[in-house]
Amino acid sequence: MKEHNGAAYFNSEQPSVVTIGTFDGVHIGHRAILKRVVDTANSNGLESVLLTFHPHPRRVLQKDSDIKLLTTLAEKKKRLADIGLNHLVIHPFTREFSRITAVEYVRDILVGQLNAKKVIIGYDHRFGRNRTADINDLREYGNVYNFEIEEISAQELDEIAVSSTKIRKALASGDITTANMYLGYPYSITG
Repeated sequence: MKEHNGAAYFNSEQPSVVTIGTFDGVHIGHRAILKRVVDTANSNGLESVLLTFHPHPRRVLQKDSDIKLLTTLAEKKKRLADIGLNHLVIHPFTREFSRITAVEYVRDILVGQLNAKKVIIGYDHRFGRNRTADINDLREYGNVYNFEIEEISAQELDEIAVSSTKIRKALASGDITTANMYLGYPYSITG
């Protein structure tokens, strides 16, 4: 897996299958998306790409947020290394970056820099300034910029959609069993 410190440093001429998100914890829902990205890329001769952000957007946009991340950047990289991605693009998340419009994000980054031919995202993905764009907007942009969209539904355990937020809540309440079940691996603290 090649690492790129920003979308501008992505240097593959190959068309790609891209997914996007913070992927905090790299839990079972994230891994379902990533597996689909890798499988789709491999079966179509494309590059598999995860576009993620550092620091976490909440740390930039909500200065008073005391979000407890499930994984450090180093831990996230380690969890991602075994998945089979071709590229990990760690884009710097800044206030300036948060202000780009959805169309700028799609046109300049997904298409212009990452050469996306297919974008695979989770059911709750939002993007663009103030997170105003969603899957429907992405489908429209796909028609304009000639890329396909695939949405991965929520990954559920006991009819509960898995999310990093739910894992954090389980950990905060001392429910390590549930957290581990949602993560798909034993939770650990580094320090």
